[in-house]
Amino acid sequence: SGLYPSNARLLDANEAKMHRVRFDGTSVLLIGFESADHPLTAWLARAVELAKDHGGEVVSGPSESDSASRSGEAGAWRQAFFDAPYLQSALLSVGVLSDTFETACTWTQFPQLHERVVAAVQTALRDQCGGGLVSCRFTHVYPDGPAPYYTFVGALRIGDELAQWHAIKTAASDALSAAGGTITHHHAVGRTHRPWYDRERPPLFARAFSAVKRVVDPHGICNPGVLVD
Repeated sequence: SGLYPSNARLLDANEAKMHRVRFDGTSVLLIGFESADHPLTAWLARAVELAKDHGGEVVSGPSESDSASRSGEAGAWRQAFFDAPYLQSALLSVGVLSDTFETACTWTQFPQLHERVVAAVQTALRDQCGGGLVSCRFTHVYPDGPAPYYTFVGALRIGDELAQWHAIKTAASDALSAAGGTITHHHAVGRTHRPWYDRERPPLFARAFSAVKRVVDPHGICNPGVLVD
């Protein structure tokens, strides 16, 4: 299409429901363009036309104003995004496990990756929590693929919280890796993701990076043991 929106967020039905954006079981696509020096009408009109051509229903907008992201479904999503870290802490205090993970893949990989990841996490939630909810959104999209972002929610077992989380996180990471997705798109590797990063990282890169570390960080004081030993 030649369109490069400043914001393109696709929420699946569970994500839309969980964040109070929409409750009728449909997915929601939020599109935004920005410019300081030229009108956006043509870009918005083309985006709306493409959405309708592919079965979408435009329920609000397009709107050209500084307040467009603060009202309607866009506003509901914006507020839910800001609330999420605080809500996670509140849920934990009442016995609800909630966490997120993300990846990146090509467009051709996504359908199978999504199916495998959702199935794996749902199974882990049943085993660990007796059930739960998995949702997905696209936070970043590129010409060659999306960066799917997943959220899972389930009931905690008091005294066994870390084991529950670790089992679900491992199931999700194993599924991502097996389906060809990267272990992280923007959350970074860290020690939690290191086992899957070791499988994903080419051996030559590991040796090259280790050689650089020996020169610029000979005493290993810069975040040791995260990307290489």
